[in-house]
Amino acid sequence: MAKQEIKLKTAESEKITINLGPIDLGQIDLLVQEGFYSNRTDLIRTAIRNQLNQHAEVVKQTVARKSLVLGMQHYSRADLEAIQAAGERLQIQVLGLASIASDVSVELALATIESIFVLGSLHASAVLKTALATRIH
Repeated sequence: MAKQEIKLKTAESEKITINLGPIDLGQIDLLVQEGFYSNRTDLIRTAIRNQLNQHAEVVKQTVARKSLVLGMQHYSRADLEAIQAAGERLQIQVLGLASIASDVSVELALATIESIFVLGSLHASAVLKTALATRIH
């Protein structure tokens, strides 16, 4: 895998922490030791994907009902400038990853972003997140 691909995968994932009891952890380690999974993370990712697949229809219906963008949605400075020029305001609603470019000014963001609702991850500068805090739900 090329370095660029590795960086892209890292940028598209979020690290989470979970607490497990010693019995659950021991069972995971046993399955890893027996070769069912390459490591603990592999088992946990597989279990999460299986649960998401089991509930895929509910997710699909909810995304449609709530008019969420499913996947990645990036807002560049040019995007927001075009929205501002059109006299419009954004209601960002994303299930996945929403990102706002690092060159977007606080003034431009405040002028164009009415609200942000993200189930997943919001990537924006700390300054923008602070300025938009009351609009992030």
